[in-house]
Amino acid sequence: MSLGGELRRRVHMLLHRGRFQQDLEEEMRMHVELRKEQKIRSGFSPEEAGRAAHRRFGNVTRTKERSYMAWGWNWLETFLQDAEYGVRSMLRAPAITFVALMSLALGIGANTAIFSFIDAVMLRSLPVRDPKLLVKLGDRDASGITDSFAATQLYSYPFYRRFRSKNAVFSDTAAYYSMTNHPHGFVDGRQDPELINVQTVSGTYFQTLGVEPQFGRLLNENDDSSEGDHPVVVISNGFWKRRFASHPSILGHKVRLGSTVFEIVGVTPPEFFGTQVGDSPDAFAPLSMSAVIPPGWGGYKDNFKESLYIIGRLKPGVSVEQATANVNILFRQILLSFPDAKLNQENLSRLNKSHVTLKSMERGLSYLRRTYSEPLQVLMVIVALVLLIACANIANLLLARSTARARELAVRQALGAARTRIMRQLLTESLLLAFAGGALGIGFAAAANRILLAMLPHGQNTIPLDVSLNLRLLGFTFVVTVCTAVLFGTLPSLRATRLQLTESLKSGSGAAPAAARSPLGRILVASQVALSLVLMVGACLFLRTLINLSRAGMGFNKENVLRMDIDYTLTGYKDDNPRLNLLYNQIEARVNALPGVEAASFSEFTFNEGSWNSMIFVPGMPIDRNVNVPHNIIGEAYFKTMQIPLIAGRAFGTQDTATSQRVAIISESIAKKYFPAGSPIGRTYSIGSPDSGDNATQVQVVGIVRDVKFDDIQEPPAYIDYLPYSQREWGFGDFEVRYKGDFRAISAEVQQAIHSIDRRLPITNVMTMDELVARSYANQAIIAKLSAFFGLVAVFLSCIGLYGLMSYLVGRRTGEIGIRMALGADRSQVGWQVMREIAVLVLAGIAVGLPVTLAGQRLVGDMLYGLKGTDPLSIAGAVFLLSSAALVAGYIPARRASRINPLSALRYE
Repeated sequence: MSLGGELRRRVHMLLHRGRFQQDLEEEMRMHVELRKEQKIRSGFSPEEAGRAAHRRFGNVTRTKERSYMAWGWNWLETFLQDAEYGVRSMLRAPAITFVALMSLALGIGANTAIFSFIDAVMLRSLPVRDPKLLVKLGDRDASGITDSFAATQLYSYPFYRRFRSKNAVFSDTAAYYSMTNHPHGFVDGRQDPELINVQTVSGTYFQTLGVEPQFGRLLNENDDSSEGDHPVVVISNGFWKRRFASHPSILGHKVRLGSTVFEIVGVTPPEFFGTQVGDSPDAFAPLSMSAVIPPGWGGYKDNFKESLYIIGRLKPGVSVEQATANVNILFRQILLSFPDAKLNQENLSRLNKSHVTLKSMERGLSYLRRTYSEPLQVLMVIVALVLLIACANIANLLLARSTARARELAVRQALGAARTRIMRQLLTESLLLAFAGGALGIGFAAAANRILLAMLPHGQNTIPLDVSLNLRLLGFTFVVTVCTAVLFGTLPSLRATRLQLTESLKSGSGAAPAAARSPLGRILVASQVALSLVLMVGACLFLRTLINLSRAGMGFNKENVLRMDIDYTLTGYKDDNPRLNLLYNQIEARVNALPGVEAASFSEFTFNEGSWNSMIFVPGMPIDRNVNVPHNIIGEAYFKTMQIPLIAGRAFGTQDTATSQRVAIISESIAKKYFPAGSPIGRTYSIGSPDSGDNATQVQVVGIVRDVKFDDIQEPPAYIDYLPYSQREWGFGDFEVRYKGDFRAISAEVQQAIHSIDRRLPITNVMTMDELVARSYANQAIIAKLSAFFGLVAVFLSCIGLYGLMSYLVGRRTGEIGIRMALGADRSQVGWQVMREIAVLVLAGIAVGLPVTLAGQRLVGDMLYGLKGTDPLSIAGAVFLLSSAALVAGYIPARRASRINPLSALRYE
């Protein structure tokens, strides 16, 4: 019979096994009846004939089993029988089953939840055609705008056009802005503006990625052929659902961005989110329209306004090495061919040293990957240790339970059950327990994922990250569940089937057989204590790091400062419009007049919001091309608002106008580096590259302020200078207010004051400066909170294991304790003996855990702030907390042992 025919036969017999069983029983009954009739005809009495026929036929049950094996599904029948018995067995011990299920649900669920984030952030490929063939020019994810000659990370639009036409290694290429636009726009002429995240891309973007539209069409080469002539957008599936309620006639609807009305021509498929994991644009517009989409970065015809990522799809058979060689040849040729290239000696030297590296785009780009890869790996280790502790805990519970079932198992072996058959039964029970815990764990992971997403900072919205169930995640959960069952089920099953039958059958409820005296339970408890110590020390280190970060000196006072984003683009003013500065002045004056407001000011940036960087050079000082100084454009009251002390000179004032001498205030570090001899007050320096010529801006130093941390708490104070917005064309977003009183009340009054000047101004991201600073160390905060939670869970599980073991031992030794007390042992001595056993277990676990802890803390040293991984206070605190919790858990069985009545114990025996 063919394999397919045999499979069909077996499936047919499985589906109709009830009928086949009836037929088999009927056939066997007929065999016995025929033999009985033969014996009767031979002279046997009916009773003797029946006995002889049954003897001749053999064991009916064994014959049935051989027939079932021939049907091919005997293993399934046996498994189902074992599973049914296992369910009944677990229901007979509801307390143990409940503790085991909750432990497994927490352990497996935590592992599933963390792995879902690792999968989404680090492992999952882009949902595009053949993502392995996609590469990006440049190996870093630098973003922004630069005019640096021979930049190898960002490229200009004219460079992209020439590169696309000349390359010989990519079947297609595309470019897109390294930053996403966040303008407020109007949908279908409505009056209420809404924030729309817009990604500007080349016309070949979707073609290169291999993405097909869900509705309409996607952008093409014609949409990107000339500047400003193609106001069309493709919207994402999420924006279509959220804003248009999945309306099928979406094509042709309008979206106004700035002063330009765009037509919706298509919708992307549901799974497509772009090429940046964790950042899903609402709309995609052609690069040819970038100048009219606020804030109007432009650069369509500028050879050296480098702000684009370039990606390419490798041709079949082309290796990355071959593509890299071709790209670098073209890189040099194209830069040298630009007529406005400044080919001085320094730039030529930089070009000769430059090298473009190709980076795989299989998994896309992601700031989440840069920020959270290491924290996620640490959390994965933490939850794996929690699962190990849970396994040890359950193994201990099952050991105790198997000891209590010793008579049952001994009887089954005495009746002929093979040891492997009993082990299979016990492992089936473990597998059922693990799968039930795994199913609960998936539900726990789904809830935990929502909590974790909410913990990740992303403005007022949740990060657009897909952490839902998928085949990879289910496969991971299945593997973890099976391994968990093997971990906690193997030792108890091996130990339970190594029985001395005579001793087990004779042992009463008060006797302790060899299984009860096994050191395995104590070893498991000590290992739980050791692993819990590792987690508790890690939790203490991360919590102390979080405290140190929250108390770190910033150089400015972050308390009682309200900040918000104001989108000026809806006013229709351009950056160079003098009326824009007048608007800023009016807002500052109106807010400063509010009761409870101490100071208010606009600024370009505050903290951890990016920056405008460039070189500076001072006459008579050597040029340091490795230092890019952040420039903050501010209002007159900025230093008062942020409480940044003025060390020398003066602050900005009304005398600093658009027609007066351009001025700047510098930080201490700039004064020390660039003006080492004498006071910098009154001296000048230039902003921009020395090669910029007339484009460099010369400013005069009028003040020096204290250094501040500008981008990262863990970095030293940055070089930074400040320029007045009255002398610099710039469109602001940040508005800061120092206040007294209630935050909500002040916030509402400030927003009302702003809208009293111009109701069109959208106000978003309203928060305190404390919140903004806290977002910069969100990864450390997440690790600290989760490690503390899982550390407490580990201690709790260890305490349950310790309590369960000691309670079981006290129960099994009731007779022994009663005899000792009858012979004169004091109650305190009995209690102390139990507590001494507990102390030995805890000390053994600490002795094993301390070296492991000290070795493991080296792995997280880079994630700590203000302390080392061997911090004695953290270690001592963890040891104290763990020891105290363990002793409290062990005190209850020790107290119960000391209160045993000798007479009752002897009767029990």
